Amino acid sequence: MRNKVLFLVLVFSLVIVSCDSKRIYDDYKSVPDEWNKDSIMSFKIQPPDSINPYNLFVNLRNTNKYKYSNIFLIVEMVFPHGKTIKDTLEYRMADPSGKLLGTGLMDVKENKLWYKEAVVFNESGEYTVNIQHAMRENGKVNGVVSLEGITDIGFRIESPTSNK
Repeated sequence: MRNKVLFLVLVFSLVIVSCDSKRIYDDYKSVPDEWNKDSIMSFKIQPPDSINPYNLFVNLRNTNKYKYSNIFLIVEMVFPHGKTIKDTLEYRMADPSGKLLGTGLMDVKENKLWYKEAVVFNESGEYTVNIQHAMRENGKVNGVVSLEGITDIGFRIESPTSNK
């Protein structure tokens, strides 16, 4: 009986992994309670090659405690030989009625946000991607210090075509 259960778990795991054939890299960092404006989430990446193009995404998980219709992020990519590209990006997080966007049936929504398309990692070595929020409230000069409702920040690299 135990062998049958182990076999079923193994088969189920293989099915789940094989369903995501585009994934090259996918990692998340948890946010304790609130995402502080000075808290930078860093991801160390070893690209698989320096020839093929890849699509890059920022992934966010949020709860209904997230009270804004959008989010501003500062995403920085540090190349192995020191070059740095820094972008300030805005993403929609809710529709005009206030309903949160993203996938998920329960309290947590997952948002897969485009960062860059068809990126070729032409330098060999380790890349670092740093992500922090840059939220501001309308009419206020200072930024939001602690952002509620974001539970996890992720970074994902995908092959533009399926490997199947």
